[in-house]
Amino acid sequence: MRILICGKVLLMGAFMTAGLVAWGQTPSLAKPSSSIDVAVSYNPTLNNVITNTGFSMQGGSLQIHGQFWRGLGVVADVAGLHTVKMRSSTVGLDLITVTFGPRYTWSPANHRYAFFGQFLAGEANGFNSVFPNKLGYNVDANNGANSIAIQTGGGMNVSLRGRLQLRAFEVNWLRTQFPNTTTNVQNNVRMGTGVIYKF
Repeated sequence: MRILICGKVLLMGAFMTAGLVAWGQTPSLAKPSSSIDVAVSYNPTLNNVITNTGFSMQGGSLQIHGQFWRGLGVVADVAGLHTVKMRSSTVGLDLITVTFGPRYTWSPANHRYAFFGQFLAGEANGFNSVFPNKLGYNVDANNGANSIAIQTGGGMNVSLRGRLQLRAFEVNWLRTQFPNTTTNVQNNVRMGTGVIYKF
């Protein structure tokens, strides 16, 4: 089930990216030039399981972004995060998120710096951990748990040489809804820095 949902999300992201590529190759006098870029980022993340219990995770992400009209574009984001143990417990957590959605990018006149904001939605998959319900029973510990994933935030890119750019910073609020004995909601802060290649 988890693989099927991830496959559908990735397939939708691939269709969106293919559509942008085809649109970018369609001749039009009124259309600004479109662009596609791929970003690879390191993502330290501050997580919580239940209220007032925080811990950190480490991981990385791959983003494919297509800009098609006056700063508007779409982005697909796949991220993997890991921690050996959550706070004082001996239980770890592995987390994979697959999200996509709109992004708006704004560049000052010199075009060296670009600022962006985005709203992405998709799925989160947690595994190698414990996902208890309100009765305290473990929910499918062997196969993990699935959740909706919503993230919104933004960041700044800096042009380097040629087609390379630096992701100076990125900060996103990431919301998941795994079983956790209380609200079944986790509010996380995912940060990022990395490199971008522009096609």
